[in-house]
Amino acid sequence: MNLFVFGIGYTAGHYLRHHAGHFDRVGGTVRSADKVAALAADRIPARRFDPPEADPGIEAALGEADALLVSVQPGPEGDPVLVRFGMAIAEAPRLKRIAYLSTIGVYGDHGGAWIDEDVRPAPDTDRGRVRLAIEERWLALGSRANKQVTVLRLAGIYGPGRNAIQDIRDGDARRIDKPGQVFNRIHVDDIGRAISAALLHDGVGGAWNIADDEPAPAPDVVAYAAKLLGVVAPRLVPFAEAELSPMARSFYGANRRVSNAGMKEALGVRLGYPTYRDGLSALMAGEG
Repeated sequence: MNLFVFGIGYTAGHYLRHHAGHFDRVGGTVRSADKVAALAADRIPARRFDPPEADPGIEAALGEADALLVSVQPGPEGDPVLVRFGMAIAEAPRLKRIAYLSTIGVYGDHGGAWIDEDVRPAPDTDRGRVRLAIEERWLALGSRANKQVTVLRLAGIYGPGRNAIQDIRDGDARRIDKPGQVFNRIHVDDIGRAISAALLHDGVGGAWNIADDEPAPAPDVVAYAAKLLGVVAPRLVPFAEAELSPMARSFYGANRRVSNAGMKEALGVRLGYPTYRDGLSALMAGEG
């Protein structure tokens, strides 16, 4: 099986470094020549795709792909992959399985209630509405072109180099206090397990939540990271007083507890890090 990846960034790059051995051949896209060279050092062949510019060899690579992973942020016109390569993907003769990385942000705010995939998405931000529209386009392409499309709605991503422990070490950690607010998270290794479940098995398809078992307040996560480091946790800052970017402030606008039961039952994913404590403890020990 050959895998092609649109958008080899933090999550997809981690996946390739740990799971490329499942495939006969891998390749993908990045946005700069420097990143092409960096991936070549890791023996991952990459081509440049920085809309509207695209390496002419991408379409040929799609023609040889059996599986496709899409990890690209939406652009001004929606999904740049669908805009530029939608027809080539639909017509790719060997391509049978597609995984699209989305976000639980498509659900909007639910006042802290538990939700699952049966809840109709109701995004309350422009970003969420764009994401939902893109999800629907990918699923429609799958139906039209007879390809298995699995949308993976990711919770807040953390892992090596991107976590509360690192934030404290860098002096960037903050504990924003908004009483009652909870978030789900997901370790990048567990995202990899979900991607493999979507790409390496028949009959999955649809949209699934990829999240941990324990939604928790953001200050609790930072406090636990501080405990692991043996340092005093940053002081709590009331949400109303916090200086936040518009994107960060919108992040605190949604309050929900996302169930991962579908991920476990339909995709067969077993989490390596079911809570933030498991994930941070492993990262502290150099194991995650």
